[in-house]
Amino acid sequence: MDLSLLSRIQFAFTVAFHYLFPPMSIGLSLFLVIFEGLYLKTGDEIYHKLTKFWVKIFSLTFALGVATGIVMEFQFGTNWSRYSRFVGDVFGSPLAAEGLFAFFLESGFLGILLFGWNRVSKRMHFISTILVCLGAHLSAFWIIVANSWQQTPAGHHIVNGRAEIIDFWAMVFNPSTIDRFIHSIGGCWLTGAFIVLSVSAFYLLKKIHLEYAKICMKTGILVALCSSLLQLFSGHSSAIGVSKYQPAKLAAFEGHFEENSPADLYLFGWVFDKQEKTIGIAIPKMLSILVSGNPNTPVMGLKSFSPENRPPVNIVFQTYHLMVGIGFALIGLSLLGLFLWWRGSLFENKWVLYCFLISALGPQIANQVGWASAEIGRQPWIVYNLLRTKDAFSPVVGQAEVFTSLLLFGFVYFVLFVLFLYLLDLKIRVKPELD
Repeated sequence: MDLSLLSRIQFAFTVAFHYLFPPMSIGLSLFLVIFEGLYLKTGDEIYHKLTKFWVKIFSLTFALGVATGIVMEFQFGTNWSRYSRFVGDVFGSPLAAEGLFAFFLESGFLGILLFGWNRVSKRMHFISTILVCLGAHLSAFWIIVANSWQQTPAGHHIVNGRAEIIDFWAMVFNPSTIDRFIHSIGGCWLTGAFIVLSVSAFYLLKKIHLEYAKICMKTGILVALCSSLLQLFSGHSSAIGVSKYQPAKLAAFEGHFEENSPADLYLFGWVFDKQEKTIGIAIPKMLSILVSGNPNTPVMGLKSFSPENRPPVNIVFQTYHLMVGIGFALIGLSLLGLFLWWRGSLFENKWVLYCFLISALGPQIANQVGWASAEIGRQPWIVYNLLRTKDAFSPVVGQAEVFTSLLLFGFVYFVLFVLFLYLLDLKIRVKPELD
């Protein structure tokens, strides 16, 4: 296994593990604002207790997200020195903004959120909750700015082999930033919503804390439905952007090989890279319709690109379709929950509650495979059309060092994950009204 592949595996592993936690903390921060806002509006103590309960889980996910994010940033300098040199001038601004204007905002007011009960006024505490939520979202924005620039570089020029900013706002609002931010935040809200729904379903199945569970279930269904529909529309908008700026990636999403012909939309299938064909169930010309509104619009296929400029198609195809499939399943489950709530039978329907119990896995899997399809679909470029991945790793770091550190990260992250699950289970089993 060569050094480039080992470095990529290590970075993928650490990023994937890290990204288990930010969607949870961002999504749950929205529920903190909702529940504490309802407490201020109604004065009902139950919303106060729910806020304090979910703050404990939020703080746990926030802590794990910070700890695992630091490791990811260090790898830029150790394993990807050529990449860091190339993007350093560009990435310096959004990453500094993330630290100064987002992380400090979130972590600063987190202290009041956690320890300010009965020490500041109710209104001040609610403002702190809003600012923590805002900080979490701003942090995501600046990280996505940096990542989106890799996908659709803008506002820069190349000087002595380095990308340098010439238009800060063109860099920030590069062609994919807004679509990718909205889609990523929608995924975070879905993650938070289905964690709330999963815990609520657990309480209802166990017939404990029923008053808390019913409120959380109703709130979770509304947020889940809005977020899942947002994902549908933002995903469509993002795909249109990909068709304009990363046509090879879109072709890989749908296993479309023909150079310039109308493209089908596959429901599922399998891509044979060497034979340059895709076998599966497809809706004829539907991709052309979604991209342009015209079934006869040609879509650039993979044969338009030389083999060395194509991503690994089948893995991109499968991860993309898994993400889409989970997204539609979550829409369906949200609509079913809303219907049963309207019918008055939601809280007694065991098989639906069991579906909600395991549903927390859905957004997490969709987040992981969605990012996989986006990042692998950019290959062989680490910065699209500017820097190849094979030219970006650190040549002075040996295979033995990368392999050893990968094993150590695997061990440490396994211990962290077990500890996280233990603490999460402990907090969930504590009655919400207990401090």
